[in-house]
Amino acid sequence: MIAKLLMALGVLFLLIAAIGVIRLPDALQRMHSATKAGTLGTALTVAGAVVALRGEGAGTGALAVLFLLVTLPIGAQLLGRAAYRSGTTLKGIEHDALADDRAGSDTSSVDRADRDI
Repeated sequence: MIAKLLMALGVLFLLIAAIGVIRLPDALQRMHSATKAGTLGTALTVAGAVVALRGEGAGTGALAVLFLLVTLPIGAQLLGRAAYRSGTTLKGIEHDALADDRAGSDTSSVDRADRDI
């Protein structure tokens, strides 16, 4: 019973993540939906599978969830940064506090470091 509940919740969160990727207006919001709800949905689904198997594969399941928790935030940050730096239109942002930084993004970090010296 608990295993089915965990897996159903996991699938529900994965469905919400998929709907968010399709329906949200810009890249940053889509990325947020995919990584946050997707991670929780996958973790719940794996937890349900471990409970259904009565603990068999608990180590493998824990490692899979740990891998997701470590890698998805890093990937999301890199995708968000790439989307922002490419000039993607962002919905709901009235004042862009980083606009000056993005304007100077044509130079490499080495060039900027040389200027700061």
